[in-house]
Amino acid sequence: MPRVQEHRPGAGAEPADIRRGLAGPGLLAQVLVAKYCDHTPLHRQAEIYARDGIDLDRSTLADWVGQSARLLRPLVDAVGAHVMTAERVHADDTTVPVLDPGRGATRTGRLWCYVRDDRPFADTAAPAVLYRFSPDRKGEQPRAHLASFRGILQADGYAGYAGLYERGATEAACWAHARRKFFDVHAATGAPRAHEALHRIAALYAIEAEIRGQPPEVRLAARTTQSAVLFTALKGRLDHTPGRIPGKSPLAGAIRYTLSRWEALTLGLRDGRACLDNNPAERTMRPITLGRKNWLFAGSNAGGERAAAVYTVTETAKLNARDPRDYLRQVLERIADHPVKRVHELLPWNLLDIRIRLDQRNPA
Repeated sequence: MPRVQEHRPGAGAEPADIRRGLAGPGLLAQVLVAKYCDHTPLHRQAEIYARDGIDLDRSTLADWVGQSARLLRPLVDAVGAHVMTAERVHADDTTVPVLDPGRGATRTGRLWCYVRDDRPFADTAAPAVLYRFSPDRKGEQPRAHLASFRGILQADGYAGYAGLYERGATEAACWAHARRKFFDVHAATGAPRAHEALHRIAALYAIEAEIRGQPPEVRLAARTTQSAVLFTALKGRLDHTPGRIPGKSPLAGAIRYTLSRWEALTLGLRDGRACLDNNPAERTMRPITLGRKNWLFAGSNAGGERAAAVYTVTETAKLNARDPRDYLRQVLERIADHPVKRVHELLPWNLLDIRIRLDQRNPA
C-alpha cells in the first residue's frame, strides 16, 4: 500500500495511507481526472469498473477522492501563493448546488476562480488558476480569498469586490459583459443603436488582437494612438442616446450599465497590463458548468472544497499545456517523500517530463 503525506496546517508533512484499498498513484489520478476533467460521477465510474469485473464501491472512490484532495492541499496553497503575487488577476464565480440533508434538497454554494495569466502582456510567469469554495456569495468571501492581493482585479460588476478596491486593488471591468447586454438587445429587437454599439466594440477588439502578447508599454502606446479615439466616440454616442429611448427599455439598461463602469472599462488606456475583458476567468469556469450537469451537486461543503482543490491542480496543469492525469500521477508518486517547504518544485511548470496535452501538440 503506498504511503503518502497528509498536510496539516502549521505542521510538517506526516505519512498517511490511502485507506480502504490498494490504490496506486495511477488509479487515484484516473479517478480524479475522470470525475473533474471528464465529468464522470463516481457512481458511473463504479459501474464502468464493475463491467470489467472490478468491484469498487462508490463510497470507496469517494474516500479516495477526499484523501487525495487533502494530500494535494500544500500544492493548492503553492498555486494560490503564485496567483496572488500577479500584477493582474481575473476573478469570477459560479453556482454549485450543495446537498442539504436536513431539508431533503440542495442549497446554493459558490465556486470562485482567480486566474493569473500574464501572457497577453509578454510576461513569462506561468499561468495558474486558484479555485475556492464558499457556502454563499457574501462579499466577505472574495475579500478573504484576495486579502493579500494589491494588483489589477479584472472582474464583473459584483458589488462584493468593492472592499478590495478600497484596500488597494485596482478595478478593471469587462467589455464582454457590456457587449453581451447590447448583443441581447440586438438579438431580441434588432435595435440599430445596439448594432452600432456592437460595431464600435468590435473595432476595439480588433486593436487588442493586434497587440496581444506585446509588452505593457507597447500595448499602452497602441491604445493611446488608436483605441482612445474609439472609446471617446463610443461614449459620446452612449451619452446622447438615453434621451431618445424609453428609460426602462433594455437598451437604456445596457447603456446605463456601460456608462456606470466607464472608468473601470477604460483602465487599459492608463495601464498596459489591463485586458479588455474577463474571458480568461470565464474560460476556467467552463469545466465547472460542464461538470455540474453530470454530477449535479456537491454532497457537502467539504465536497465543494475538495472540488476546488482538485480543479486548482488539474486546470493549472491544463493552462500550462500539461496532461492532468500524468501530472497528478507524478505528483502523487512524489509527494510522500517531498518536503512541504519545497512543494513549489511539484508545480506543473517545475516538474519535468509531464506529457503535453494532445490538443496542444499541434495548435491551430
